[in-house]
Amino acid sequence: MSTNVRFVDEIDEGFSWIEEPRLRRTSHALVADGRVWVIDPFDGEGVEERVRALGEPAGVIQLLNRHGRDSAVWSERLGVPLHLMPSAVAGSPFRVLPIADNRLWTEVALWWPERRTLVCGDVLGTIPFFRSGDEPVGMHPILRLRPPRSLRDLGVEHLLVGHGEGIHGPDTAAAVETALRTARRRLPRLVAGLPGALRHG
Repeated sequence: MSTNVRFVDEIDEGFSWIEEPRLRRTSHALVADGRVWVIDPFDGEGVEERVRALGEPAGVIQLLNRHGRDSAVWSERLGVPLHLMPSAVAGSPFRVLPIADNRLWTEVALWWPERRTLVCGDVLGTIPFFRSGDEPVGMHPILRLRPPRSLRDLGVEHLLVGHGEGIHGPDTAAAVETALRTARRRLPRLVAGLPGALRHG
């Protein structure tokens, strides 16, 4: 069943769609050389039409083991491969960055160097659950104990996340670097604020 969504992160390279309940799941469609990559998708009203209008579907990419969402449905519907937490995506412009790989948590991120675009699943987010204080973007509470080094020094201009709206522009790189550098130090404050974040999203 399709969900009512809001389109966000409207950039030259594509768009994202988000649902409004407190977890604010966000999915993405990015186009390179006329080929469209759909990332961590869930069904939404009017989304498929917009995806097909971008170009030829090339693949569906799932970044996180528990972000199944509607990825398999989208793969079948578009007639394209489903890439599950891949180590590489052949034919795409993305470099795959390792985030976590253990029995409970497997996650990768996508880095598009030519467009300075970083796409994350759960490692970074912009909803209150992820953020400590006035952070524009924060790291998942569990991953703050061992922040992934793979996201360092990328010079990000477009940050797309799995929960919440993205961040764009010249201040994005500094926001990402601050989130990584202060992840452990800000964990106690984040934990203290989690009950309120969970209540209000």
